[in-house]
Amino acid sequence: MPVIKRAKTAFTAGELAPELLGRSDVPAWANGAMRLRNVIIQPTGGVQRRPGLRHLAVLPGAARLVPFEVSTEQAYLLVLLHGAMRVFQGDAQVAELAGPWTAAMLPQIAFTQSASTLLLLHPEMPPQAVRRGEAGGWSVAAFAFAAEPFHRYASAAVAIMPSATTGVVTLTASSDVFRPAHAGVQVRLRGKRLSITAVSSGTNATARVIDALPSTEATTEWDEAAFSAVHGWPVSACFHQGRLVLGGGRDLPNRLWFSRTAAYDNFDLGEGLDDQAIAFGLVSDQLNAIRAVFAGRHLQVFTSGAEWMVSGDPLTPSSIQVTRQTRVGSLTDRSVPPLDVDGSTVFAARSGRAVHEFSYTDLQGAYQADDLGLVARHLINGPVAMAYDSRRRLLHLAMRDGGLATLTIYRAEEVTGWTRQETDGAFRSLAEMEGVVYAVVERAGSFRLERFDDAMGLDASVTAVGDAAGTRWSGLGHLEGRSIAVLADGAPREAATVLGGAIAIDPAAGTVQAGLPFAHVVEPMPAETISAQGARMGPVRLVAITFRLLGTGALSVDLGQGVRPVPFRRLDTPMLDAAPPAYTGDVTLRGLGWRRDHLAPLWRIEGDAPLPFTLLSVTTETRTTD
Repeated sequence: MPVIKRAKTAFTAGELAPELLGRSDVPAWANGAMRLRNVIIQPTGGVQRRPGLRHLAVLPGAARLVPFEVSTEQAYLLVLLHGAMRVFQGDAQVAELAGPWTAAMLPQIAFTQSASTLLLLHPEMPPQAVRRGEAGGWSVAAFAFAAEPFHRYASAAVAIMPSATTGVVTLTASSDVFRPAHAGVQVRLRGKRLSITAVSSGTNATARVIDALPSTEATTEWDEAAFSAVHGWPVSACFHQGRLVLGGGRDLPNRLWFSRTAAYDNFDLGEGLDDQAIAFGLVSDQLNAIRAVFAGRHLQVFTSGAEWMVSGDPLTPSSIQVTRQTRVGSLTDRSVPPLDVDGSTVFAARSGRAVHEFSYTDLQGAYQADDLGLVARHLINGPVAMAYDSRRRLLHLAMRDGGLATLTIYRAEEVTGWTRQETDGAFRSLAEMEGVVYAVVERAGSFRLERFDDAMGLDASVTAVGDAAGTRWSGLGHLEGRSIAVLADGAPREAATVLGGAIAIDPAAGTVQAGLPFAHVVEPMPAETISAQGARMGPVRLVAITFRLLGTGALSVDLGQGVRPVPFRRLDTPMLDAAPPAYTGDVTLRGLGWRRDHLAPLWRIEGDAPLPFTLLSVTTETRTTD
C-alpha cells in the first residue's frame, strides 16, 4: 500500500465550482477548496474566520447605502430609506432628512460625488444634490441646471406657433405633442427659451417667454428639455476631466451629455468650442441602454449590451472618440456601480452569473473584460450590491439569495480566490468607507444596519451593558426573544435568551459580547485518486493530518466520524473562568477507516466558537490500495 504525503500551503484559488470536481489537472485544484464559508483568504494564502457584524441601528424598512467622503477626516454613510435619508458618522446617526424617492426606487438609484456635493439619480426622479454645509448642516434638493440640455423628441414635421413674442403666450402645435406633465418644462423655439405653465390639450399649451421670440410664425425649429417628468431623468453620472457626465435617460437610454468644462450645471452646446458642452448617442447594431458611466483612465460607459471607451485628451466636441470594447453587458434590474480595483474597473455582468474586470492593455490599445468568477460560478448568482475593501483587498458582492461572495484579489502574489459569507439573515446592501464595510442585513423580517468589526466574533453583536453585579446584561433589544451566543471576558458561555432586552449569566463577568453565532467551514477538494498511469486507485485511508494554526482559539475537525473539538490547549483550563489562549503551531491528528467515496473530502473544519481561527497549511499522509 503506497504512502502519499501532500502539503497544502495555500487556499489562494478559493472555493471552486462543482463543475471542477473532475479537473484535478487544472492549476486551481491544488490551491482551491470544495467549501470555504465564513472565512476570508489572506493574501499570504491562509484562511481566517471572518470578523463578526456589529449592530448599529434597526431600520424602518429596506435601505440603500451610499458612502459620502467629504474629506480625509470627514466620512459619512448615507442610509436611503423610503422618503428619507439618515446620515451616520462612525457608528452614530448625526442627521435625518426627507427625500423624494420611494422604497421601490432604491435598487435603481445611482450616485456620484464631487467635493462636498453628492448627486443621487433615478430615471423617475430629478437628480438630487446632497450637500453638507460648512456649518455642518445637511440639505437634499433638486439639482439646479444653469443651462439644461435639450432634445427633439417629436417628429421633425411637427411645427409650433406662438401667439406672441413676449410675456405669456399660447403655443399651438400641428400635432399632439403636449402632455399634462409638460407644465414647468422648458422648450426652445428657434433657439429661444419658453417655460410651459399649463397644458390644455395635446396641441395647445400656455408658456412664459424667457428669451424674446423673433416672430409669431409657426416653426419646426424647436426642441424641449431632455430631462423632465415627461421623458424621465438621467440614469447615471460621473465627473470626468472637469465635466459632469450624464449617462442615459428613461426615453434616451443610449445618450451621453457632457457639461461645460468647470461648469457642472451648464449643458448649453453653444457653438461647439473646446470648453462647451457635448451631447451624442451611442450608435451600434443593438440598443445599448447606458447603465453606468465611470471615470478611469478613459471615460468608460457600461451599457446593457456592451462596454465602451470614450477617449480624447482633453475631451472636446472635435476630439471626442467613442469605440465599443467588449460585449458583456451590465445589470438592468438594478444599479450596482462599477468599482476601481487596482486600476481596473470591476462590474457585474448582465447575466447575473459573472463579475468582470474591465482593464486596459497597452499592447492592444484596448480594453478587455476578464471573468473573475469563472472557477466559482456557483457563488455568483444575482449580485445586488458591491463594495471593495482596499486595505484587506476584499471585494464583497451581496447576492439575491442573501449570501455574500467575497473575493480576495492580490495580483502581485497571484491571489484570486472566492469564499462565501453567511449569516442568520440576508445581506441586502453594502458600502465601504476607510476600510470599514457596512451592510444592511435583513433579519427575521426587519432591516438592520451593521458593519464588519474585527473585535466582534458574533453577528448582530453588541458590547452589552452590565449591572453592578455583572450578572444581568442589557442593550439587546434588537435581539428580543432570540437565543443568542455569549462571549464573557473573552470566553464562550452557554446560549442565553433575550428577555426585556437583557440576558442573565452566571458566574458574573466584567465584559460581555452578545449576538448571533455563525459557523466557519473549510473543506478541501477530494483526494486525488488517479495514478501517474491514468488508472483510478482504490480506497483511500487518511493516516495522519497536521494543521498549522496561527493565533487560533478553537478548532473542531471532522475526519469522517463527525465534527469533534480538538484540545490543543490544556484540558484542565476551565472555559468559563478565562478566555482560551490563542494557539500558534502544529496540531497532528490520526485518521481511521478507508474512504471509498472519491468525491468526499478527507477532512473538514467546522466551528461556531466566536474565537479567532487562522489556518496556514495542511499536511496529509494517506494510504491507497490497488
